Amino acid sequence: VMSSLLSSALETKIFQYIDAHQSDFIEDLKEWVAVESNSVQPDLRKEVIRMMALAADRLEVLGATVNLVNLGSHQLTDGQDLPLPPVILGELGKDPQNPTVCFYGHVDVQPAKKEDGWKTDPYTLTEINGNLYGRGATDNKGPVLAWINAVETFRALKLAMPVNFKFVIEGMEEAGSLGLEKLLEESQCFFSDVDYIVISDNLWLSNRKPALTYGSRGNACFFVECGDKDLHSGTFGGIIHEPMMDVIALLDSLVDPTGCIQIPGIYDSVAALTEEERKLYESIEFDLEEHKNNGGVKKFLYGTKEEILLHLWRYPSLSIHGIEGAFHETGIKTVIPAKVIGKFSIRQVPHMDLSVVKQQVVEHLESVFSKRNSPNKLKVSMPLGAKPWLAGVNDPLYKAARKAIKTVFGEDPDFIRDGSTIPVASMFQTIMQKSVMMFPIGAADAGEHSQNEKISRHNYIEGTKVFAAFFLEISKLH
Repeated sequence: VMSSLLSSALETKIFQYIDAHQSDFIEDLKEWVAVESNSVQPDLRKEVIRMMALAADRLEVLGATVNLVNLGSHQLTDGQDLPLPPVILGELGKDPQNPTVCFYGHVDVQPAKKEDGWKTDPYTLTEINGNLYGRGATDNKGPVLAWINAVETFRALKLAMPVNFKFVIEGMEEAGSLGLEKLLEESQCFFSDVDYIVISDNLWLSNRKPALTYGSRGNACFFVECGDKDLHSGTFGGIIHEPMMDVIALLDSLVDPTGCIQIPGIYDSVAALTEEERKLYESIEFDLEEHKNNGGVKKFLYGTKEEILLHLWRYPSLSIHGIEGAFHETGIKTVIPAKVIGKFSIRQVPHMDLSVVKQQVVEHLESVFSKRNSPNKLKVSMPLGAKPWLAGVNDPLYKAARKAIKTVFGEDPDFIRDGSTIPVASMFQTIMQKSVMMFPIGAADAGEHSQNEKISRHNYIEGTKVFAAFFLEISKLH
């Protein structure tokens, strides 16, 4: 009893400090949002590099040792070389009695212009009705700062650090994390004493209820190609095997109208749903109608919350993205297009092996194609494959985060997965072989990558508290 009273008194002291310094924390976010650190547009690369320096300074003020690792440059499609922003490897505390938590975040942002439909200037953090609007507010400058604010709170109150910290902060996430994987592989020594890895770069599933993310789907992209020369439909229409018809038939063979993938064997390695896992879905806060409205969709393939989330998170899906080489401008052009490439992707889930998926796709398409008796050449390729990621919800990391959320928000979080692909989570897990958790603090309506991106004052400040409470919970485990 005594220790729990002491720890709740300590939490109260920490939370009071965070509440009292809200405006300082918001000023810091304002300063970071003002930097147009857009990693996608070459002419703004110098701003990304300036942002990395700001973040490094901020960690140094905390007392961290900071190494700005130079990644060299990369070549653009027009042939010019562009410097890559450095990656921050920072560390604070080396107490062998304490666990070491590594935090990953990024400080580059998506493009944004006022004329895209922003109510406010995207690079001036503006508070309206308790929401802090600005590019990067939630993705990912706000969460990175919330973590730093939480560490700073322990320092300001002259409290012993409950854990040792490592920081990995990059400036190329929105452009595909160029150079990061190689750096992680070469920095094994830096990570050797890391016990846990925390990523805070995603969102809750609802606007109100906190969530912890424990999995994401992978992504395998495919091209299916047919034919070689444009022909006139008056001269050849009706007497040849048209490549476009072949490709459409092939694409049409992939998925049935109920959304079921028609490739033999594709579902074989999908793990069976356990009772414990099914229970996780029951309590999740998710509004079907709201999700429909957000997408402007009239009808889903499934009618219940559970079915929809299962098909979004733990079952593979196949989407058709387009046909290259087809005539797509306005008006009509009576051409029989020559070489056409159908493009589709499969979001694959844990236990599905990329090389097996590729083989199943190729065999299926070859089988469908052979029945057409077409003389056209068929070529199937997989230009891109990213692995899925899955963590154990009963890992110590998740137990500690769950307790911290209960302390700060007064309720248990939803345990959620992400239907899209989070390459950095599987990258860390594969290279480091350590427990990885995604610990979001942004609400579902934060508008990341969209106009009027925001983080609410509540999420930013309570998010700072939840990280501080999490440090205490993790240290209790040791």
